[in-house]
Formats: sequence, structure tokens, C-alpha cells
Amino acid sequence: MGLAPALLASGALTSDWLPTFEAVPRHLFVPDRIWPGKAGGAVQAEQVVSRADDPDAWWEAVNSDIPLTFQWDDGEHTGNAKGTTPSSSSSMPTMVVSMLADLDVDAGMRVLEVGTGTGWNAALLAHRLGDENVVTIEVDADVSAAAATRLERAGLNPRLVVGDGGAGLANLGQFDRLEATCSIARVPAPWLELVRPGGLVVSPLGTEYGGEAVVRLAVREDGTAVGRFTRSSAFMRMRQQRSTRPPLAAYLKGKSWPADGERSFTRLSPADTGDWIDQFAIGLQVRGCFWRAERYRDGSYTLWLYSTDTASWATADWEAERTTYEVVQSGPRRLWDEVETAWRWWNAAGRPDFERFGLTVTPDGHTPWLDDPANTLPQFGK
Repeated sequence: MGLAPALLASGALTSDWLPTFEAVPRHLFVPDRIWPGKAGGAVQAEQVVSRADDPDAWWEAVNSDIPLTFQWDDGEHTGNAKGTTPSSSSSMPTMVVSMLADLDVDAGMRVLEVGTGTGWNAALLAHRLGDENVVTIEVDADVSAAAATRLERAGLNPRLVVGDGGAGLANLGQFDRLEATCSIARVPAPWLELVRPGGLVVSPLGTEYGGEAVVRLAVREDGTAVGRFTRSSAFMRMRQQRSTRPPLAAYLKGKSWPADGERSFTRLSPADTGDWIDQFAIGLQVRGCFWRAERYRDGSYTLWLYSTDTASWATADWEAERTTYEVVQSGPRRLWDEVETAWRWWNAAGRPDFERFGLTVTPDGHTPWLDDPANTLPQFGK
């Protein structure tokens, strides 16, 4: 069974998109050198899979429902081993078709895609809507040029632009739909100007703390937007919105742990806060905070929490067989207390999944909510 029929059989691909997926197969848009991943987004292959050297493995990866990384470290990495940070990929086909379903396009609609990548998603849109109705923007000139070559070979010609996808596009008018194929931490203000009232913005959105989901926002007449998250996701972050994570020394300020931290104990296991949905629910509430884990040979670890302004930090120690866990907190924010309060709010609400959360976007910022825009989430930090 080919990839398109398999996606149809699984229910991910709808019948109206089937002719397009059969006409625009994925293999036409996959580079010859790839690092296959897995459904959660992580890269599995330690070494490159080359079409020239191992065509069977290449074809197997291309026809699998997995993401395929083809660029590391913004193009700086060379060689056959994995680089440090994956920076461009062919997305997991199930996610591609699901986001296109979220986009809900009709004949004659104009679509702006942010993140050209291999060009496959732009090709699918161009085949469905016509070349003249699709504009795709890519920050990496080399990635864009390679995608242009693939699109031409496939007989498709959407408009390709090299530039910052978060900065807006002049002289192109408004679009009916905007789809991002990279993750964002915040909705860029120009997007709400580029999409007509009544139009949709579909994008993966991840919190500073962790966790990510696709948000589907309807743009209103007043220039605001509101909508629900539709599913979990794990995309590469838009380059212009990547976070800079300060080192530990920026927090301890020359002192040794526990420095001036205050000790306490908690019954909430740090391990219970680490799933993707846990991180997402916490991150929607606890702003300006991220975490790292310091792991030890015996399997125990310390969960470190940091404020992005370097003013506050906290640690929570996990050890097997413990029912209480030592916490140390320092700074004007009590970060573990914030994380625990956010987790307990989510737990008391019945541990809602991604699809029950929503977002309202205004010029003043983002307001997350549960089930209804009036039911806003508690907020900590900035």
C-alpha cells in the first residue's frame, strides 16, 4: 500500500485530498540525504540515510509516517552523523494532512505558507488551489532554492519568497488562510494583518516551558484572533523566535548550590510534570520559565527550573521510592511553587488534553483558556 492510501485507511487523509496526495507524492520532495525520525519528532538515525548508498532504506523512510530531517544547525553542519540541532525537515505525513484539514481550504482561496522546507506542503496546496493562489516564504535561501527545483520538476509554480516569515509581506494583499510549518512561541502581529477577517491561521505553538500543539485561530474584524488547539505537535521553532537559554552560572552568580536558596519539601513528584501535555498545561500558565534535568548514574535526577530573566531558579530532586521530594528555590519568583500550582490546577480540572485548550490573541498578547474564551487560565510570570 502506498503512503496516500495508507493515510486514507488510517483516517488521517480525507477523500477530498486523496487525488492531490496521489498526484503530488512525497518522494518527489525528499532530499537524497535524510535522517529518519519518529512520530514524536525526535531523530532516530545516528547516521544519514543516503538514496545513492542505500536506496531501499531511503524509500522505506520516505514511505513511512515519520518526519525526515535533512538539515542540521541552519546548514552549518556537514558529514554523515547527526548535527547538534535539526533545522529543517519533511514533516510527518499524518501531521501534514491533519494541518491541511485544519486549514479547511476551498477553491479560489489564497494561502500563505510560512516555512517552505522541502516544498511538499506548498506543492499540495498549489495542486489543490492553483499556483497563483499559493505563496510560500522560507528564511533559508538554500532551502528555498532546492524547493523551487523540486516544485518545477513536479510541474508546479507557487510563488516562493525568501525572508522572515514572522515579519509580514508587503504588496501581496490579504490571504484567506495562513499555515506555518514551523513552531512559534507567539503569534507574530503581522500574521493577523495578512489574513482577512474570517480567515484562519493554523500553526504549531509551543510554550517556553515545553509542550506544543497546533492552534487554529479565526481572525476577527477587530484584528484579534481566537481559536482552539487541535492536536499535539513537535515542530522545529521558527528561527526568529528561538530562545536563548542562559547557563547555570548566570543564576548561581559565582556561588555553589544551594547558594541562597530556601529548602522545602513537596509531595508532587518531579517525574509527574514531564509528559508533553503536562509541560504544555504548565507552560500556558507559567511564563518566562524553562527547565533542564541533571541526571545521575543511579537513575535519580535534579529538575532545574530557571526564569528567563536569570533572577530566579529552583531545584526539585527525584529519587526512586521517595514520596516526598526536596525543593530549593531562590529569587523573587518561587518557580517550583508556580509549576506545582499550575500542575495541580490542571489535575483538578480533570487533566484536560490539548484539544480543550484555546487561545485569544490581541495586540496586548496571548490569553490561554480552557473550553471557553471566558474561562481563562491562571497566569504566573510575564
